[in-house]
Amino acid sequence: MRTLNVALGDRAYPIHIGRGLLDRADLILPYLKTKRVAIVTNDVVGPLYLGRLQAALEAAGVRVASVVLPDGEAHKDWPTLNRIFDMLLAERCERSTTLVALGGGVVGDMGGFAASCYQRGMPFIQIPTTLLAQVDSSVGGKTAINHPLGKNMIGAFYQPKLVLADIDTLNTLPARELSAGLAEVIKYGLIRDPAFLEWLEQNLEPLMAREPEALAHAIEVSCRNKAEVVAADETEQGERALLNLGHTFGHAIETGLGYGEWLHGEAVAAGTMMAAELSRRLGWLDGADLARTVALFERAALPVRGPTLGAGRYLELMSHDKKVEAGKLRLILLHALGKAVIHGEAPQADIAAAIEACCG
Repeated sequence: MRTLNVALGDRAYPIHIGRGLLDRADLILPYLKTKRVAIVTNDVVGPLYLGRLQAALEAAGVRVASVVLPDGEAHKDWPTLNRIFDMLLAERCERSTTLVALGGGVVGDMGGFAASCYQRGMPFIQIPTTLLAQVDSSVGGKTAINHPLGKNMIGAFYQPKLVLADIDTLNTLPARELSAGLAEVIKYGLIRDPAFLEWLEQNLEPLMAREPEALAHAIEVSCRNKAEVVAADETEQGERALLNLGHTFGHAIETGLGYGEWLHGEAVAAGTMMAAELSRRLGWLDGADLARTVALFERAALPVRGPTLGAGRYLELMSHDKKVEAGKLRLILLHALGKAVIHGEAPQADIAAAIEACCG
């Protein structure tokens, strides 16, 4: 087992990465206020892993309640969130009960948001079961639901007490979901870790084959990069925004097509290519840099072109982005591969041209 720490003072928490961790109630017990847990999962992950986690906790004397939500980004909304509150109230869960999110990014985001709201805050633990959640969404305390006008627009920063990433859960992950997670892994190399980017270029096939050592290394390096950024800028006042490379374009894809049509990582990959193309137009990247980025995403079975919504529609959707400040759209772009910047001065004509060049 590999363990990292997210350094947030008295709210610091560990990230455990390893195999067979779902059976390790001893890793969870130190973070429970009382021996009561409410598990939030979905109808894909639940049949695979809920019984196993519940059995491990109950064998350790923990009383467990649970709710199984419908799977998918389309259900990341108020009515589904309310099902979590229905369960917590029906089970008479107290503020000291710990909510455990068992699933991918949608479950983690909704579970964390529910935990931040219920009785004004209850403890919460992340047990991510997808690669995307293990390397990105489970770490850092971003929780949210979607709105028809914008993705993740309603939520809160609310840190977990513990992140438990069991690599064995990736064995049941559909190939498309694995690729979607690799988009976020590649992101860390592009924004701040050129050595990791080179490692990914050399080791993408073992990752696609789900070799445990390769996965463990990729998850550990990704989490270390994110933990460092979160510790420096927890509520995204500056540096943390760099983690959103490709996301402003990608969220426009997800919202414009309807949540769930493209997986989040697929939209991020296509959005990252739009950001890279805009960076080229601004004179920061060259054709070889773009070709290198395209090759890596394509080897990961990810899209490198977005849907043809029209540049005007993209820009309209992007105007709702959380990085808009004083009415000005700030984008995460690349000064070089391995060096991201926040840039709010790109001409709209160049943004539109970059979008059009990367669509269809």
